Amino acid sequence: MNSGIRVAAVQAAPAFMDLDGCVDKALDLIAQAARDDVQLVAFPECWFPGYPWWVWLSPPAGNLQHFARYHDNSLVVGSAQFDRLAKAAAEHGIHLSIGASERDHGSLYISQFLIDDTGALLQARRKLKPTHVERTVFGEGDGSDLNVVQTGLGRIGQLNCWEHLQPLSKYALYSMHEQIHIGAWPSFSCYPQAYALSAPLNNAVSQVYAAEGQCFVIAPCGVISPEMIEELVQTEEQGQLLLPGGGAARLYGPDGAMLGEPLGDSEEGLLIADIDLQTIAVAKSFADPVGHYARADATQLLLNRTRRRPVVESTESSPEVVSREDRETSDAPLD
Repeated sequence: MNSGIRVAAVQAAPAFMDLDGCVDKALDLIAQAARDDVQLVAFPECWFPGYPWWVWLSPPAGNLQHFARYHDNSLVVGSAQFDRLAKAAAEHGIHLSIGASERDHGSLYISQFLIDDTGALLQARRKLKPTHVERTVFGEGDGSDLNVVQTGLGRIGQLNCWEHLQPLSKYALYSMHEQIHIGAWPSFSCYPQAYALSAPLNNAVSQVYAAEGQCFVIAPCGVISPEMIEELVQTEEQGQLLLPGGGAARLYGPDGAMLGEPLGDSEEGLLIADIDLQTIAVAKSFADPVGHYARADATQLLLNRTRRRPVVESTESSPEVVSREDRETSDAPLD
């Protein structure tokens, strides 16, 4: 494991609802990062194929006009588009954190994928609870992939957006001794009247995560392009609810200090910084929330790592209860 690492947070607009276009743009950003000797690049929430902003603009029935296209352009693990990203990671020797709308047959999930510098998929996780109207599009994850992964760069964890307002989920990752945290955000220009959705508030959440968990936080952020506004905004009222820009990618150190020089809110590019994992030890010496600063006699977290499955099967010849998913990954034929 290297203690000195160069990392980058993506701040850019996607090729909206065009998965192949998103991959093309991502490959350019990955190549740019490689030229700058970056070892880990993180993409925003649902950047592939773009966050479904229409859920905040119209009633669910009206939003169905977008759903088929969005579904068809969502990312499938093992697809040609997914493999292009993995191949780019291997070609450039770079780790990737991918934020995507993941399609799993008939359902969509807000997912994050962690790919190492050989192109291997290290983790695929799903947002535990889609926020508010996101639940009209996406299903839920579970505790089985609330995890921190040991990589050649260090121990990396991931959360999406307002998962950072869930104290117990954060504490679960802290307990796994996270060193680098990917906190992915979609953009901060929706509902400008709502301070809770603003860049200052949500970047403060990322900053507190860094100080609270004594880890580095990479917080990529999407941008709302003029083309997205033209496609999504159909009324004057909607024009007041979704504005162009909203980019606010950030990097934070384990003491909460901001790293790198932020980009303008409509600017696209990479926010890059060099980090040193050895500085985590100093931060931990002050307040390790799962070590010397914990009070397990007073409060404890129950973490359920069981994967939720809608179907389990049993047969008379074999009393063991087996999930359909386990059967599909075995050599035995399905009944």
